[in-house]
Amino acid sequence: MTSIAIVGAGPRMGLAIARTFGSQGYDVALISRNREKLDALVGGLATEGVTAAAFPADVLDHDALTQALKDAADRFGGIDVLEYSPLAIESTVLATPAESDPSHIQDQIEFQLYGAMAATRAVLPAMREAGTGTLLYTTGAGSLDPLPVVGNVNAAAAALRNWVVNLHKELDGTGIQAAHVAIDVALGGTSLDPTLKVATAEDIAPVYWELHTTKRDQGEIVVRG
Repeated sequence: MTSIAIVGAGPRMGLAIARTFGSQGYDVALISRNREKLDALVGGLATEGVTAAAFPADVLDHDALTQALKDAADRFGGIDVLEYSPLAIESTVLATPAESDPSHIQDQIEFQLYGAMAATRAVLPAMREAGTGTLLYTTGAGSLDPLPVVGNVNAAAAALRNWVVNLHKELDGTGIQAAHVAIDVALGGTSLDPTLKVATAEDIAPVYWELHTTKRDQGEIVVRG
């Protein structure tokens, strides 16, 4: 049995990734804070023939996140793929580099990097034992080319990117793939950068499948539309 756990699952990128893997016969574990929204996603996927289940957890609560991933592994006989993308810029304080104080960046570090670390620790031991698995992490392109208006968000995203690229190097030769996806397009036409090309989540989701299957030697892909 094959399965993917999507942490930060939502109605755009998370759902598109769920559909991509679900269409290949993967069971899907959806993890985010809101059970009602997760249940709606599960119901929609069911109508498309995708087996999915909701496991509510806040990425800031590492114990709850770890338990959610354990419950998902118990439900589906293991987690073969982890995808981490709790992108929620709209719900955070935005600060330029000059305006930022440590708390502005610390909040984002906990949300982006520390949550990813906790999720990884929850699934990596079983992957090491099996000698196979895939760990995928998503940021916006600000992790590569930051914008001052979201300086604190981009600083944390850059920390996550650095950690993932290093994780890819560490896991080389173990059978486990770790990779970072930087999305440098406007999803659905909404972006703080009006110069970005527009793309849909469905346009981007195949990148995750490729990193899991045919591009396992790559530690990073930048999606530019």
